[in-house]
This record gives sequence, structure tokens and C-alpha cells, in this order.
Amino acid sequence: MSAPQQDNPAAPSGATDAVLKPSDPVPEGALEVKGFEFNDHAGKQVTVDELVAGMSNMGFQATAVGEAVRVIDGMRSWRDPETGDKTTVFLGYTSNLISSGLRETLRYLVEHKHVSAIVTTAGGVEEDFIKCLAPTYLGSFHTSGQSLRKKGMNRIGNLVVPNSNYCAFEDWVVPILDAMLAEQEASKGSDDEIHWTPSKVIHRLGKEINDERSVYYWAWKNDIPVFCPALTDGSLGDMLYFHTFRASPAMLRIDIVEDIRKINTIAVRAKRSGMIILGGGIVKHHIANANLMRNGAESAVYINTAQEFDGSDAGARPDEAVSWGKIKLDGDSVKVYAEATVVFPLIVAATFAKP
Repeated sequence: MSAPQQDNPAAPSGATDAVLKPSDPVPEGALEVKGFEFNDHAGKQVTVDELVAGMSNMGFQATAVGEAVRVIDGMRSWRDPETGDKTTVFLGYTSNLISSGLRETLRYLVEHKHVSAIVTTAGGVEEDFIKCLAPTYLGSFHTSGQSLRKKGMNRIGNLVVPNSNYCAFEDWVVPILDAMLAEQEASKGSDDEIHWTPSKVIHRLGKEINDERSVYYWAWKNDIPVFCPALTDGSLGDMLYFHTFRASPAMLRIDIVEDIRKINTIAVRAKRSGMIILGGGIVKHHIANANLMRNGAESAVYINTAQEFDGSDAGARPDEAVSWGKIKLDGDSVKVYAEATVVFPLIVAATFAKP
């Protein structure tokens, strides 16, 4: 015998209220999430401009890339109404990006005078010159460090640099250091006494390399200062260390105080300041701290993969810099959580490289 038929019970009112809670009106001007529509370009070549513009409303980091393009375009288009001065653009990047193929993108910016000053690390200096002397090669993230060490190979992520490249760098740089020391010693007591600084050393090496593939050749040629407060933290530091024994008792003296005055003065005198920083650590903080001297930059773009949970400099969002006075209260800024070799060429193609 079958069970008696019952009427369908009503859904619990609490569940209905929770699931079907009425929405407030959508704010005026809210943007609809929408991705790139490839059907609109059927049979046609999609340009970088079109692709990046189509990313702006995708959400997640695609929207951050679109915001980065907007902020940088604001840096590029601004002019002081009285003097016509442009935004002073500070570019910072870590050494791994010079080791990578992003070097060519960075060189393009310097070659065409799109930036006003650079901050990088020792590796970000020496690896540029080393690449002029011998190639860096693609490898694998998974290659054994032990096996590479036995072969005299050095791994940077999935890049491989033969140790012979650094030997070639030593052969090239030591005679230049010899000449710089001789000039320093000969100038002592004169009105034109030479005081080397990291930026002057890089300027001199950029001149000496005489290679248009070099970022710092173009920095020398276009008189764009390159600051490196940690100049000794790399192969260049090794060469300077060995040089102290070679040159003893005389020694090459490099003054970091003159450089901190120079970069801070550039920031203080800027009519408007913009920061583009790839990576974190010293390159990020050195630029931001220079902008503290003018109560903050007007605009900033950060690109890195770090998170803020550990209080690291790289992980800090632009809003943290606002609290320190390194970005202005009304500054225009964005952080893109992405690996720079993936997104920065797209951003440059959609901004600085536009006709």
C-alpha cells in the first residue's frame, strides 16, 4: 500500500530570505565585467592596444594591468602649465630582470628618454655589461645546482650564466677601475678633485662599454642617472674587492652620500613625480624614500608577485607608501600582482611604444 500523498511544504523562510536577499541599487557609473571579444576581430590582427584595452574590465590582475596603462599614460601626458615640464619618471628594477629578456624593454625606455632616473641593484648593473661580453642562456628551474656547480654554470631561475662570463667581465672592468683610481689619485688636492659615486661609476662604465645593446650605454649617452646604493652586492663588488689588493695601498673610494643627495634633489625639484617599480627591496624603497622628500609622488605603478602579510617592502601596496608620505594623499597608483616579464612588455607596448 502506497504512502498517502502530501502537499509540497513551503521552503523555510529563513533560507529564502538568505538566498534571495534584495540588492541595493547598483551605483551609478559601475562598470560591467566584460572580457576581450575576439569575434569582433575575426579575420583581423589584434593589436596590443586593443588587447590591453579589452583587459581593463576583465577583473583580477587584467584590470590592474589596464589601470597601470592608465596611470602611466597620465605620467606621460602631463605638462606643467607654466614651464611645460614633464613628469619626472623614476624607474626601478631588480637584477633578475636585466638577466632576463626584459633587459631589451628596459633599454628601449632609456634609449628613447622615457625615464628620468633609474634605481637598480649591483646585479642590475653588471649583468647588462656581462651580456655585452657573452650571452646568458635559457635553462630550467629544475636543473640540479650541484651539477651546474661542477660545470662552472650559474643558475638564475631558468637562466644559465657560464662562469666564464664573469671572467670576461673581470678582464673588461679591471683596466677601467685602474684608470679610475689613477684619475682619483692624480686629482687629489686640486680644485677638480674626483669623488666617485655609484652613479658616476655606472656612467663611466656605460661610456666604456660602447655597445648600443646596453641599458647603461644609453643612460650615459642620454645623461640619465643610474643609482645603485648597493653597488658592492654582486660581481662588481667582487671586482672592487679584488681591486683593493691589486691597487694597495691606494684604493678606489666610492661615496654614497653624494648620490643620496643627488636622487633626493631630483625628486624635490620635480614639478610632478611618477614611480614605475618592478620588484621590491632596495630599488622600491630607494625611489619611494626619495619621493618622501617632496611629500610623495603624484603617481606610482608597482609590479611584483609579493604579498603584504609579512610586512615586506615588496609586498606593501601603494596605500602603505601613502601612510609614509611617499605617495601623495590624492596620488594615482596601482599594484599589479604579476611577474614583470609577462606584463611589463604589454604595458610598455600600450604606452611608451605607441606611435
